[in-house]
This record gives sequence, structure tokens and C-alpha cells, in this order.
Amino acid sequence: MARHPHHQEGDSSRTLSPAQRYASFQKANKHRASVAARFAATLPFDLDDFQTEANDALEAGSNVLVAAPTGAGKTVVADFAIYLAQERNVKAFYTTPIKALSNQKYHDLVDVYGPDKVGLLTGDTSINSEADIVVMTTEVLRNMLYEHSTTLTALRYVILDEVHYLADRFRGPVWEEVIIHLPKTVKIVGLSATVSNVEDFSNWIASVRGETKLVISEHRPVPLEQHVIVQADEQTEPEVLDLYRRDGNGDQTTKLNAELINRLDQLDRKAARRRGEERPDKRRGFKGKGGKGHKDRVPRPERHTPRRWAVVDELNFLGMLPGIYFIFSRNGCDQAVEQCINAGLELTTDEEVTRIRRIVDEMVEGQLTQEDLKALQFSKFRFALEEGFASHHAGMIALFRQIVERLFEEGLVKMVFATETLALGINMPARCVVVEKLEKFDGTGHVGLTPGEFTQLTGRAGRRGIDTIGHAIVVDHHGFVPATAAALSSKRVYPLHSSFRPTFNMAVNLLNSSDYGTARITLDQSFAQWEANESAWQLESQINTLTNALAGYEQAFACNHGDFKQFMTLRMELSDIEKDGRRKLKHEVFLTDQDRSRAFQDLDKRIQKLRKAEHEHPCRNCPDLQQHLKWGHRWARETRELNRVKYRYDSRTGSVARQFDRICDILTQFGYLERHDDGNGRSDVTLTEKGLLLRRIYSEHDLELCEALLAGTFDKLDANGLAAVLSSLVYEARRGSDGEPRHYPGGISGPIAIASSKLQGICADINILCEDHSLEEMHQPDFGIVDIMYEWADGGSLGACLYGTDMTGGDFVRTAKRLADVLQQIAVAQPLPFDGGERLADIAHEAADRVNRGVVAYSGVD
Repeated sequence: MARHPHHQEGDSSRTLSPAQRYASFQKANKHRASVAARFAATLPFDLDDFQTEANDALEAGSNVLVAAPTGAGKTVVADFAIYLAQERNVKAFYTTPIKALSNQKYHDLVDVYGPDKVGLLTGDTSINSEADIVVMTTEVLRNMLYEHSTTLTALRYVILDEVHYLADRFRGPVWEEVIIHLPKTVKIVGLSATVSNVEDFSNWIASVRGETKLVISEHRPVPLEQHVIVQADEQTEPEVLDLYRRDGNGDQTTKLNAELINRLDQLDRKAARRRGEERPDKRRGFKGKGGKGHKDRVPRPERHTPRRWAVVDELNFLGMLPGIYFIFSRNGCDQAVEQCINAGLELTTDEEVTRIRRIVDEMVEGQLTQEDLKALQFSKFRFALEEGFASHHAGMIALFRQIVERLFEEGLVKMVFATETLALGINMPARCVVVEKLEKFDGTGHVGLTPGEFTQLTGRAGRRGIDTIGHAIVVDHHGFVPATAAALSSKRVYPLHSSFRPTFNMAVNLLNSSDYGTARITLDQSFAQWEANESAWQLESQINTLTNALAGYEQAFACNHGDFKQFMTLRMELSDIEKDGRRKLKHEVFLTDQDRSRAFQDLDKRIQKLRKAEHEHPCRNCPDLQQHLKWGHRWARETRELNRVKYRYDSRTGSVARQFDRICDILTQFGYLERHDDGNGRSDVTLTEKGLLLRRIYSEHDLELCEALLAGTFDKLDANGLAAVLSSLVYEARRGSDGEPRHYPGGISGPIAIASSKLQGICADINILCEDHSLEEMHQPDFGIVDIMYEWADGGSLGACLYGTDMTGGDFVRTAKRLADVLQQIAVAQPLPFDGGERLADIAHEAADRVNRGVVAYSGVD
């Protein structure tokens, strides 16, 4: 492992002995003759030490993992891997987590090597796929590995950009699959953010792929300063204050700035005076909990939160733009642009407005119809760009995001209001980064940012070769405390954890090329299992501690009237069933209303029985009941915690192979696998015809889709209907959706509604089976855009399809692209092993073409 603060040149050679100087001379001569030296000579800048170290290791035949901050120059190592592949006349693949990054890297490499040498493969784009250099999303490479593609024959180098993405819950497992399954002749180059356990990650890669050189650089090429922006009230200008105090040289230290703390204290007192209070700690009318004045308690006064437009205006005045303003809400980003426009802010010159207009018109020309542009509010979007503002979030179509990225890179758009998705890889460095709040909504509630997330966001501040300093600015907000910002901005404190788990598709693909025992051994090589093995002793310690604590509580609540542990278990069971019983039944699918009614009646009977048992329990009559309950509540809390820790222990220790066993049990039950004796007294499995179909379906709902196909669920659908129903397997609704469309095309007795109901039933049955086998619950299909997708497949315009809905153009396009991919998988998964399979494949092909048109078909690649 090598750590490099930065490129240094000193006079250390003067202290070397003659022998050491000669050895150094020989080493320098050898390096000058290397491919790495020739590559370095082609660059317009000197390489940093960590880049040279990584390049030398790669040329020497090692895998390389580079961990460095955003903007440090990690991609230079990836570029060298491609250069080395060209020198050695072998193939190199460059993988990225998202299509936008793939498109960007494709253009970069075409500029260097020409269009004949470079290819691009994403879910919806295929350009020059047999080229020597191919850029692709990681899923495409995973699929190639499972299909044993001949394209892999001459492959020798694979770059895994943003490799820390393997922590992503939904898509992260793909990175581990690729690292495990790549041929041994392939060397990998992993580019990672600086994470606290990068050494563990590197050791795992070495255990799977052989010698791996870890190179860490924690030096930022452009120093980053941390600030907080406050505003006393609407009438005064915002103030930018340092988060940390400065030393004698004017550099920020690691100690909090007393001036900031004093200023926040002044603003607190001002807010208190504004509420007519003497001091925040002597609230008038408050006499303690339960006191006479409790009802009239005055809440703690809040400091004024700086307005977004005022923040932008102040940063512009201070010369801190261009900037990226992170707001964890799409609506918030769009509102921020409107607020700046309404405040009359203009950040561009007349000459810049002309350039913006020309670039935007060039990029839009021929890509979208006037009707689509109108539906996407293009004129409003362009006006904001001309004023120097833009949003950037997943609710926008790819073309609009690409326009924003280009104008920002060219210095024409001065402030981009973005959600955190912008922090991933896209090359958009800025002079400053503003973070509106240190918390975000994660789908279930508001949670604080992690140090890793904060570092990823603020890492964009400071443009190499342009800025001498980058600025990370936190906006003062409700509950803001300087110490929180200080904790988040420290260096390597965010660990990388595996999100790997076997899937049905992964299982059949593994068993297609290896026996059952070998497949289990392969899964034991995952980073998830590595982590589990490393952390098992900690979980064992927790289990022992909790078990001892429970024994103590059981002694404390021992009751002469009866079994108090049994009494508490009854109360816990009753609490759980009262809290979750009805909710679970509401989401269950029943064949008839009578079945539903009977299930609710059975639930009510069970609740009544538990209530009766709890009420008649002898411990109820104990005079010390309240004292026993005090210990009993603690026992119940720790029992739940013990169950959670045991579940984590069971699901982690030896977990991956056990999950695989459970998945194979379900696949055998459904007829995708057949068990048999391998001739040596060991049990083995082989894929059936159904299993071979499942191999070719790459979807989060892989098994449900195969079961629906085999059950004839879609047999009575035309192309439009098939697209409409299958949209339920790829659509992810925003908050508040009930999973139903405004209407089912053809009515509730029509083929679309009937197929949707059957699909829902299949998914529910598989979910119950997964639950019975202790597997993670599957996402239920969401039929919320069945009517929208039907209209689109039927040739409707974007504006007409989205009229009267709250769905954004970007969300629709992303869903439609994913749907087109699933339809295409069905179309090419021939021969489909059921009657009418050929006809259904043709309909799926037609449906894919009908969905993948117009704004959906736009790829952003010329």
C-alpha cells in the first residue's frame, strides 16, 4: 500500500549514499524506458506521485485500486490502462455506474483514439461493440460474463469507475459479480473515493484476483475551505463565515471558528427578542413538564434561514461562482431557479447569453418535436439558462441535463441547483459547492448526511488549474450546529459495505457453468462474505451481552403468581399483531371478497384470543405488577434487539451461500432446477428449459416475469397492452402512490386489467414463498402508469401522455427506457418454452419499438 500526500520534489538525493544514488539512477533509467513514461510524456502536465505509482504497478502486472478525493486525477490511471492495452494490442473495457458517465467517457476517448477504436454499450445504445476500447455500464459487462461472450477473449484490462458504488443497495451487487467472474487473465483498475476501510476492500480484491496494489492519496489538488452562510433577516445581506479558525498563515485549522459560534449566538438572541423573550433559556410561561404553564410553552425561536436567491447574490458578489447548490428535492431545485429569476438576478453578460442561445439551439435541433419541447417547458428552461441558472436532477430528460452540463463546463451557467445524483462522477467541477441542509429525506424519514455523502458533494469544489481554493458552504438552517458540519468534513471516516445478495437470475447463471458445490464456493468469495467473516466475532459478542442482560431482567421480574416471561411474550405478540396484522392483510391479494373478509375475521379472533390470555394471565393479579413491568419493558426491548442481532448474524455468517441454497429451493419448487446425484454420492442440480429462460431475464422481478410468461398471463395482449402491463415491473412511484392507474385501458374487465391482476397475484405468491424461506421481501409491482404507457405505445405525444399527471418528463423517459430493455429481453429470449412463445416474442419486439421512440430513444451520443 502506498500513501501519497502529493507530488513532492525535495533535496533528499543529497543525503543518499553512492550505492543508493546509483540504484536510484538505474530505477529512473528503467522507468524512462517504460510504457508508463511514454504515456506521461504525452500529457500536458506532470503526474502526481500516486498516479506514477499506480501506473507502474499496472504495467508490472498488478491489479490496482486507487482511492483519492474527487478531482485528484484518478482517471489518469484509467487512461493509462487504455493506453497500455493499445500498446499491447489487447482490449480494455471502461465501466461506469450510470449511462451519463458512459456517454461522457465515450466522447472523451473518441477525442483521443478516434471513433473507429472506441465503442459504447449501455442498455439502450450499441456503437462499435467489437472495438478495442469499449465503454459500458457495469450491468452490460456482467451480462457478457454470464453469456460467455466471445468479445471477452482478447480482454486484458477492465476499469471499474466509481467502484465504491458497490455499496449501493439496488445496483451494487453487480460490481462484486464482475470482480468475481472476470477471467483471471484480466487486470482490474478500481477507482474509488477515499473510504475508511479501503484496505479491507483491497485485501478482498487480492483474495479474489491475485496481487493488488492499493494506492491512496488524501491530498486535494485544490485546497478546500469550509464556510457557513448566515443571514440576520430579510433586510440584511447574508454573511459568509469560516467554519474553522485560521492560523498565522491564513490557512484554516481543524478548530471551530469562535467568530462563527459568537455570531450564531447573537442571531439566536436576536430571534429570541423578535419573539418577545428575554433569553432562550428562560422561556416565559414554561414551568417544567406537567407544570401549570406547560400548555402555553413558547417554542425555541429559530434563526432566519438565508434565502436561496440571497445566497447566490452574495456568492456572486464575493466572486465565488460558478457554483453547485445541493438541494435534496427536485421541486426545491426548480423552485430555487424560479426564486432567482423572480428576484431579478442576472449572472450572464450579453455575449454569454448569445453563446448560450447558440449552444442550446444546436443541441436541441432535430432531437425533439415542438410539441415535446412545449410539454417539457423548454422556453422556461432556456430563459433560466440565459440568466445563468439551471436545475439538474433525475426528473429532467437526459438532453436537458446534458445541456446544463455542457454550459456549466464552459463557464456559461454560473449556478446549478442539483440533487445529490450530480455528485456521482459527472465532470462538473465548480469554484464553490453549497449544501442547503445537513439532512435529507431517504424515502422513510429525514436522516443526517453521512461523512461520505458530504465529502462526495463538497468534493466538486475547486477546479484544478483554475482555482487556488475551493469553497464548501453550508447554509444556516433549522437545527444547524457547527460541530455537525465539522464532523462531516473530516477526512476518511466513511466505510464501504457490501450490498451483495444472490438473485434468482444470478443462481441459474452460476449453475449454468458450474456444479452446485462450485457455485457455493464462488459466492463465498463475495465481499459480503469477507465482511461477514471479519465482523462475526463482534456480533457474537453482542449476542452474549444481550443474552446475559435478558437473564438479569428475568431474575428481576420473577413473579410468584406465574411465568412473567410468558406474560411479556404474550404482550409482545399482541402488540405486534395489533400494529402490523391489518396492514399486512391490506397488501395481500385475495381471490374473492369472501376470502378477504374471512382473513380479517380470523385476525380479529386471534387478537381477541391473545387479549383474553393476557387479561386472564395470573401475573395480572400480582401486587408488584408495575415494578415487574418496568423490568419487563426493558426485557422486551432487549429481546427485540437480540432477535435483530441474531438475524444479522444468521444472514451474514455463511449467509451468502445459505441464501443461495434458499433461492435454489424455490427454483427447484417452481421447476427451474432439477436435483440429481452427480455419480459421486453428492447432490447436484441442472437447469430445466424454464431455467434457461430465466438465465436471459435480467430484471429485479426476474422470477415473477418468467412465471407470468409461462402462465400465459400476457397471451391476450397486443403490443400496447404488453408495454402497459409490464411497466408495473419497472416503474418506481414517487411518494404517495397507491399503485393503481387512473384507469385501465379497455376497462376493468378488459385484457389489460385481467393480465395486471394475474401478474399481481403471481408476485404476491412468490413474495410469500420468499418470506417463508427467509429471503428479502420483493418489491410489489406498481401499476400507476399503465394508462400513460399504453397511450405512449399507441403513438401519443409526450405532452398528451403526461397531461393531468404529476410525472416529470425525466421520470417517464427513464421508466420507458427500462421497460424497452425488458421488452427487448423477452423478444430475444427465444425459443420461449411454451405454446405461442414465438408470437409473444414478436409482440414484445413490436412493443419495444413502440416504447423506444422520440424523446425515449434519445441517447445523447452523436
